[in-house]
Amino acid sequence: MKAYIVFIALSLAAVGASAQHHHDMKMSDTTKKNMRMNSTKPMVMDMGNMKKDTSMHHMMMTSQFSRDLPMNRDGSGTSWVPDETPLYAYMIHGKKWMSMVYGSFFARYNNQDLFNSGKRGGSNRIDVPNWLMFMTQRKVGNNGLFSINTMFSFDPFLVGNGGYPLLYQTGESYKGQKLVDKQHPHDLFAELSIAYTQRVAKDADLYLSFGYPGEPALGPPVFMHRLSAINDPDAPLGHHYQDATHITFGVATLGFG
Repeated sequence: MKAYIVFIALSLAAVGASAQHHHDMKMSDTTKKNMRMNSTKPMVMDMGNMKKDTSMHHMMMTSQFSRDLPMNRDGSGTSWVPDETPLYAYMIHGKKWMSMVYGSFFARYNNQDLFNSGKRGGSNRIDVPNWLMFMTQRKVGNNGLFSINTMFSFDPFLVGNGGYPLLYQTGESYKGQKLVDKQHPHDLFAELSIAYTQRVAKDADLYLSFGYPGEPALGPPVFMHRLSAINDPDAPLGHHYQDATHITFGVATLGFG
């Protein structure tokens, strides 16, 4: 049996808003160039150069688990990604809170058996897989940091509770039947978590996070946080073997780094 996969995916929008900071701040020419910010495009940040510009680093969001590390390092949950990972997001700077919003919506035609050469793959369909994330944080004193993370998906409404056809994918069930050759939709509330970090020494932090739902400490970042799959409308086939626990109802992590 020859299996064919056809999809047309269009990234419609990264939903969000950006706002000017309430205070004037002096930035180096290099920092201004790296921010590349205007009213229609998200901010693309090079945190490596921003960290060298101490005035700008003080005003920017940092890792939610350290006030000395760039936010580019944060993956899903408490996982890390390479510091050079680009971050496409809309920033909202307030007097006390700094926030970020980003996400994707894909309009897709999905046909897993284009020439009807077999029985696997299910029927063709049009759907809109999507995800939306919002993060906010505020500094507490000279060494503390409080953060709130949320992740939403309208998959239950725009994809359907039964999921979408995806050859060779397995995992979870629907109406008592195991899903085979199908990918389940992500939950409406995929993450609701809070975290507090206390700097105990230079480049040393103690942190506590709690999510309902959230992501356990062990395991890689969920696929949409990995640069290799950030614009992939289909969940990778290894999703349920690598990071299926990223939506766990009732998870707490205590860490030191």
